[in-house]
Amino acid sequence: MIRGPIFCALMLALLVRVAIPTASAQQVPLQDKPFAEHKIVLQLSDGDAKKQALVLSVANNLLKAYDPDKIAIEVVAFGPGIDLLLSSSERRKQVESLIAQGVRFDICLNTVDTIERETGKRPEFIQAATPVQVGVGQILFLAENGYTVVRPLRGRCAPASHSAVVPANAGTHTA
Repeated sequence: MIRGPIFCALMLALLVRVAIPTASAQQVPLQDKPFAEHKIVLQLSDGDAKKQALVLSVANNLLKAYDPDKIAIEVVAFGPGIDLLLSSSERRKQVESLIAQGVRFDICLNTVDTIERETGKRPEFIQAATPVQVGVGQILFLAENGYTVVRPLRGRCAPASHSAVVPANAGTHTA
C-alpha cells in the first residue's frame, strides 16, 4: 500500500520542520543612546592587525571629536575580523576601554560556529562583546536604522579614497 510510506514521509517532514528552527537573522537591539546625533557602524572583516588598529583608532577619534552621548558607535566583527575580539587579542585592553566609553563591539556567532566546526574548539571571546548571529545581518539592520556604514580598507595612513562609506538611506559610494 502506497499511502503508508507517503504518510510516513509527510510526518517525518513535519517533524523535521518543527524540530529545526527556521534560520532568521536576529539582531540585537539598538544602543540606548537617545541623544545620539551621529550613528556609525564600523565593519571589521579582516584579520590584518593594521586594519584592526585603524578601526580602533577611528572609534577613539570619533569619541574625541563628539560628545560620547551624541554619537553611537558600533563595531561589527565577522570572518577573520573576530580575531580582535578573542580573549587572547593583543588589543583586548583597547577594546575594553572603548566598550567602557560606550562603543559596542558585536561578534558574529556564525563565524564562531564555523571556527568551532573546523577546529573542534570554540574560540573564547571578550565577555563584553555582544554576540550577534549574523554579522552582516547586524550591519544591514543598523544601516536600515540610520547608521552610516564605514569600512576601512587600507592601513593607518591611507587617503580617504581608500575607505568605503555608506551613508544611511543612500547607495554605496567610496569616500
